[in-house]
Amino acid sequence: MNQPEKSFPSLAPSLLVSMPQLDDPNFQRSVILLCEHGEGGAFGLVLNQRTTTPASEVVRLTPPVSSGSNLELWIGGPVEPERGWILMGAEPGDVESVRVCDGIFLSTSPRLLRRLLESPPPPRTRLLTGYAGWAAGQLDAELAASSWLHADVDLDIVFDTRPDDMWEAVIRRMGADPSFLQQGGTGAVH
Repeated sequence: MNQPEKSFPSLAPSLLVSMPQLDDPNFQRSVILLCEHGEGGAFGLVLNQRTTTPASEVVRLTPPVSSGSNLELWIGGPVEPERGWILMGAEPGDVESVRVCDGIFLSTSPRLLRRLLESPPPPRTRLLTGYAGWAAGQLDAELAASSWLHADVDLDIVFDTRPDDMWEAVIRRMGADPSFLQQGGTGAVH
């Protein structure tokens, strides 16, 4: 008799919020857009690590970009920092993209990147370098250890909240007071 296949309980798409006991400096007070989560692992983008570097100063395209726009560069995570991701609040239409959830699209299109670097980007557009990745079972173990909370995706948080305010804003929208989150002696948040 065949057993029915059990589906993996994916948390994606959602927001991950780092907890105080997560001592990895790459993720302290981080808010991550969890884009994929399955039996093989998970993929997300840190949303609140802005750099002071204009993207046009870092990105190298052939032929070179003709002029610089005001597109900022963000740190999407520590994995593959040479890899770029374009996060948008509207489907780019004429280039390949993936819908993460309603109102959030992800692309790696060089044509879109060039367009964003040479002219003013549309609202709710970010260029991120690197990503956050977890091997099979790794994120689930971190969740079980209370290293992360997960929350529903909120477009205002993702695109319109100042990076320095984002961590606290997500926790408050979950109905908690961030000042009450403290690490206990067992490593759990109380």
